[in-house]
Amino acid sequence: MADEWRNLGPKSRQMLAAAGITEWAQLEALGAVAAWLRVKAVWPGASLNLLWALQGALCDLPWQQVAREQRLSLLLALEQEVQVQSQRGD
Repeated sequence: MADEWRNLGPKSRQMLAAAGITEWAQLEALGAVAAWLRVKAVWPGASLNLLWALQGALCDLPWQQVAREQRLSLLLALEQEVQVQSQRGD
């Protein structure tokens, strides 16, 4: 991949760093949904646009394309992860 951090500008990188995600490998290991939830926990103002951007970075796609084509699947995955975390007591 030419630019691993595609779609992720300085503000997004700052948000990721605040959540303890500073390496590309960490983002890959977590995936977009889990990474977004970590960011949201420490940066409550994080919007779903960051989720689209994270997925776009991981898939090497523009975030706008992700928002159009993967929105529903990402929102369902997000809902599922929130339920799992809730059941675990996270």
